[in-house]
Amino acid sequence: MCLEETVMGDDTPYPFEVIKESADYLLSGTQHRPKIGVICGSGLGGLADQLDERDVFPYESIPNFPVSTVAGHAGRMVIGLLSGVPVMCMQGRFHAYEGYPLWKCAMPVRVMKLMGVSHIIVTNAAGGLNPEYKIGDIMIIKDHINMQGFAGDSPLRGRNDERFGPRFPAMNNAYDKNLIAMAKKIVADMNLTNVVQEGVYVMLGGPTYETVAELNMLRIIGVDAVGMSTVPEVVVARHCGMKVFAFSLITNQCITQYDTDAQANHEEVIEVANIRKKDLQNLARRIIVNMSEEYQES
Repeated sequence: MCLEETVMGDDTPYPFEVIKESADYLLSGTQHRPKIGVICGSGLGGLADQLDERDVFPYESIPNFPVSTVAGHAGRMVIGLLSGVPVMCMQGRFHAYEGYPLWKCAMPVRVMKLMGVSHIIVTNAAGGLNPEYKIGDIMIIKDHINMQGFAGDSPLRGRNDERFGPRFPAMNNAYDKNLIAMAKKIVADMNLTNVVQEGVYVMLGGPTYETVAELNMLRIIGVDAVGMSTVPEVVVARHCGMKVFAFSLITNQCITQYDTDAQANHEEVIEVANIRKKDLQNLARRIIVNMSEEYQES
């Protein structure tokens, strides 16, 4: 019997012992001991298919794990080697609009922590709100706006367990500046400077896309890209003391004018991700290699 059966409802975050059960299950099924974790967003799961000596765990096989329900999310944890570096990749994530509380959306990050992961790459597909952004651009996330946090919801809500992190973690440096600087050098080396941006991401609850009024409000407060994920995972990663690097693939332009019949749709997200996947995979591969050099030196 999984320890999940002893936990009371979705309002109660899993205790340390339940998270450890999931981590121990994965560790027992692989010889790899990754220090780097990757969360792959919509249409971006191909990176996991590039791993060598892979061990694959469908989410439904992992004790206490949620299950992905969104197109473009394979719903598997893949652990293996990327350019010789041990990595674990989530092929698919969990969203509040699927019915999961925020703590459960971010629960895999705590599993990664207990498996020894110290650095995490979080990716997503997002709508470009900054008028200078083009479809297919890659936005390095320098900061986020946590709308759910404004409304009183958080993946850290509830009793705090100091074994994961402090009660009141700081978020002013959520996205590691050294990793961002390193990524910019890699972007220049890859001649991708013309398609890579740096900006502020906001997470909204979904699954509806935004109204014109909502998007215009978000632009006023400094948002560059809009999505439905990432923030809970980043908050929990920083709570756990992980170093975070994150980027968005701009898969559509946000509609900020009333006089248009255009509509955002998920099919466009998958299509653009497929077009840009080679660049994304090469970029992620080089960032991972450089990350491994950093944690080996530390």
